[in-house]
Amino acid sequence: MTQSIATKRQPLIAGALLRWVARFASLILILAPGAAFSQAQNGEALGVGDTVRVTVFQNPDLTTESRISAKGTIVMPLVGEVQLNGLSPMTAGTRIADQLKKGNYIRNPQVSVGVLQIRSRQVSVLGQVARPGRYVLDDSGLKLTDVIALAGGIGPAGDDSVTVMLTREGKTTQRAIDIARMYRTGNLDGNIEVENGDTIYVGRAPLFYIYGEVQRAGAYRLEPNMSVMQALSLGGGVSPRGTDRGIKVHRRAKDEKFRVVDVQLTDAIQADDVIYIKESLF
Repeated sequence: MTQSIATKRQPLIAGALLRWVARFASLILILAPGAAFSQAQNGEALGVGDTVRVTVFQNPDLTTESRISAKGTIVMPLVGEVQLNGLSPMTAGTRIADQLKKGNYIRNPQVSVGVLQIRSRQVSVLGQVARPGRYVLDDSGLKLTDVIALAGGIGPAGDDSVTVMLTREGKTTQRAIDIARMYRTGNLDGNIEVENGDTIYVGRAPLFYIYGEVQRAGAYRLEPNMSVMQALSLGGGVSPRGTDRGIKVHRRAKDEKFRVVDVQLTDAIQADDVIYIKESLF
């Protein structure tokens, strides 16, 4: 009889064990992101402008929230200024603990440093964007387009191709990335991850110019593969007094001087071309 009862209880025990394991696994999944963040935070160097919270175990009166000054320091009760610039939060806590112990304030201090706000990692966005300036990289893994979006996007006069000055391991390199082409082709390899110290520059879009017998003479944005005919349409077309025969284009040569060339309506135009529409003789 006893053996029969034990046999019946075995599936119940096994089921309870499986439920306990499932709950424990779920708990690990919930806590894992926080643990990963803590590890990343401990490995990230503190810098000027970061805001930290210093906690001393069993000494709540020493809890301090402070922004790291331009000198790379914070002011702690009892010990005064402490240099934290370039240290990880874990190393910063050890340094503060050492100074508390050295001054005989606390026999065996246990100090933790948490990061409340990160402002030491910044990227510059210049040129033809809505809001040029320096932007804080609050989150790791920000892409080029993310930072341009923070700056309000490329302005109406901005070029589709942007120049990025990358700073990696103390070396600076330059890279040109065509944002519009990247999205037209679906190849997002150019959407690089930006890091502290990088600079993004958006130049002016290339222009061409029309004057002479056209409806609206002036400067216009050059689109990729634009033909003379398409350029004239932006200028409202040839005026009643003009002719589309014998069109002249003043084009910049390699020596930076302009040369006059004859073009057809189907020919492509180039940046800085000056299209002249002459008056019809008849």
